Amino acid sequence: MRVGVTCYPTVGGSGTVATELGLAMARRGHEVHFICYAMPYRLGRVPPGVTFHEVTVPTYPLFQYPPYSLALASQMADAVRTHGIELLHVHYAIPHAVSALLAREILGGGPRLVVTLHGTDITVVGADPSFLPIVRLGIERADAVTAVSADLARVTRQTLGVDRQIEVIPNFVDASRCDRELSAAHRRRLSPDGAPILLHASNFRPVKRVRDVIEVFRQVVERVPCHLVMLGDGPDRPAAERLVRELDLGPRVEFLGNVSPVEGVLGAGDIFLLPSQEESFGLAALEAMSCGVAVVASNAGGLPELIAHGDGGFVFPIGDTAAMAAQVVALLLDRAELGRQRERARCRAVEHFATDIVVDRYEELCRRLVGHD
Repeated sequence: MRVGVTCYPTVGGSGTVATELGLAMARRGHEVHFICYAMPYRLGRVPPGVTFHEVTVPTYPLFQYPPYSLALASQMADAVRTHGIELLHVHYAIPHAVSALLAREILGGGPRLVVTLHGTDITVVGADPSFLPIVRLGIERADAVTAVSADLARVTRQTLGVDRQIEVIPNFVDASRCDRELSAAHRRRLSPDGAPILLHASNFRPVKRVRDVIEVFRQVVERVPCHLVMLGDGPDRPAAERLVRELDLGPRVEFLGNVSPVEGVLGAGDIFLLPSQEESFGLAALEAMSCGVAVVASNAGGLPELIAHGDGGFVFPIGDTAAMAAQVVALLLDRAELGRQRERARCRAVEHFATDIVVDRYEELCRRLVGHD
């Protein structure tokens, strides 16, 4: 198959999944074309079978807001016409789904369209009255729509008022990316005293409840000496750093920003904290689980579909930092149980969310749409 993939190329779950899926499809012999405004973060060197098409947006004095969605539609149409792309797979509904529909109008037909929903394209952007009608159009006119969790599929139908099939295909992880030697080196640096390491990774937006991460750690470190490592960047990071200083936790908390490969640092930890207000899936938690890290999280959105309570992870009501901290303390005080939970986390990630298992489902969907056996 010849497949076009469009995603936001920045650090984040939707771009990560889109890029890894495209690379996996290329390894299976398909011709993959990434159509984005910049090289996707996870793409790196462009391997055989993969082509990158950069979307350039014209500047003009009349354009207060450059028309990216129109430039994207034009680039999509050109790539389809030039390379015979049979299917466009867009990740994040706005504006990618609508740009793909416009590209098909330009071509007078053309490729089939798959839209994969990742979360905030529905719960935040899609729910905004300014965008809701156009997001609904993109979803209704697509040949197939997938969501990364059953909860997101339910929210999509409820928020947009659509009544169509939405196939649930979860996010996935490549456990082979976990490098034990690199993780051991990170652990020696991050915990020179050998104390346990708690982790958090996100884009530091309000929905991630970063203050709750710090509050959980504050309660835990009063009982058990440990360290907290914060990965990622975003608008709430400065406030989080101030809170750490105010609580006099600075010597035991380190903010690393965006790191690559992230699995190297994740594998250095013992417990991953994700007390989000909203979480359509929880890719960061899955990446931690694949590296043998137990997860303590909220029960927001799709997290209970990823984390089976007591089987490699634990979920609690949103905002219940006391219960989360108590669970972390219990694990840190029972090293044998912590070891079992870490092993179960890795097993669950590999058994249910391994790359091959999930990519099989995407490949089957794409073949069905384009008529390939």
